[in-house]
Amino acid sequence: MKKSFQLKAAFLFAFALLVSSLTFAQDKPASPRDSVSGKAAGSTITINYGSPSVKGRKIWGGLEAYGKVWRAGANEATTFTTTKDIKVEGKPLAAGTYGFFLIPNENGTWTVIFNKVAKQWGAFKYDESKDALRVDVKTKAAPMHERLAYTVDAKSFCMFWDKIVVPVSVK
Repeated sequence: MKKSFQLKAAFLFAFALLVSSLTFAQDKPASPRDSVSGKAAGSTITINYGSPSVKGRKIWGGLEAYGKVWRAGANEATTFTTTKDIKVEGKPLAAGTYGFFLIPNENGTWTVIFNKVAKQWGAFKYDESKDALRVDVKTKAAPMHERLAYTVDAKSFCMFWDKIVVPVSVK
């Protein structure tokens, strides 16, 4: 009986050691969450997103298909918050938090989408009828950015990934 108890205890200890070592050995997530905030047009703009890496993959027209709504980041949909009413590419956007999506197009004119449903997983349940605003912007070539990143400055915000920048003006 004592030997059986010792054997069970040893097994339980080994199992606990294995589980704890696997837990602590986990790498950083492949697409960690990130955020950026800045002042533009008198408003504080905050963009919260998952930041994937290129990892040698073909991004545009490959991993991210042309002509399809994309969550503008990884995992949970990107969110865009503005503390005051602003104009995006000359069109009004009320203060609030939005789901932020892009539709990449091979011709370089991409659609920028602010959706009233801020919290959603990816673009799987994206509903166009809930869009607060859609605008088209011209992408530009950029130096290689391995990891997706956003910037906010006084007159715009931009998404950088791979060899593309998506500049969006704000007034």
